Amino acid sequence: MDLRGLVRGTVDWADLEGVGRRLAERSDEESVRIEFLEADNWLSTPLIVDEQWFVKIISPQNAFVHAVLTGARNIGAFSSGTAGFFERFEGPVEMGRHELEANERMGEIGLNTPAPVGVFEYEQFGVVVLEYLDDFRSLGDLSPMEKLSYTDELFESLARMHEHGLAHGDLRAENVLVVDGELYFIDATSVREDGMDGARAYDLSCALAVLAPAIDAETAVEYALAHNSIEDVLAAREFLDFVKLRPDHDFDALRVKGEIVKAADAPARSTTGQ
Repeated sequence: MDLRGLVRGTVDWADLEGVGRRLAERSDEESVRIEFLEADNWLSTPLIVDEQWFVKIISPQNAFVHAVLTGARNIGAFSSGTAGFFERFEGPVEMGRHELEANERMGEIGLNTPAPVGVFEYEQFGVVVLEYLDDFRSLGDLSPMEKLSYTDELFESLARMHEHGLAHGDLRAENVLVVDGELYFIDATSVREDGMDGARAYDLSCALAVLAPAIDAETAVEYALAHNSIEDVLAAREFLDFVKLRPDHDFDALRVKGEIVKAADAPARSTTGQ
């Protein structure tokens, strides 16, 4: 077993069968067809059920790993000059409930997310049931030109989240999906209400980290400024070194910082998309 499998833990066959029986009961079927999904995920065991539901089985080990990652991220936020704003969960079911609630809240403000179906407890596990999105690609699967075509929508969607008091908290290429030409957001993490300002700046920093390598730093900053004030983008600048430390972001932080400073110093800014 590799490190990821060891840290994530495993769900044994008897528990998988038990979860399957519970899902069959919930759908008034005698049985369900379960397909295992090879996903780069530390925090759950993902399944596709009857090509209808996307199911995550969250173990106590997953909840522990989430708590460790949350602590590390809060230390990183502190190093950026902001009090930690990531929130941990009490256990697997609470993790699942948050995911459904985050999807519901984003859907209420007009953003696309997999439709929440339900969450339940089985033995020591939390089981999250979401709509299964067929034939999707993640933002990371797109070509640079394709990423550019979705850049304005990405920053507009983040701005809408932030205007409604929400933050994603874990924005990366794998957590933004393209389905039928539209962006869908998944795997939002939990952010403390009193840390929302820092979380919003962190979201913007992560978006710049995702897009700058593909569309270049100057263009990414211009699109960010089309939907955010220069003050907001300067706040995002403070998180770039922290975001750079994450293994799922690979970008030139110094160049992005330079483009932000150049935009802030410009006597008259012109913004893409306005």
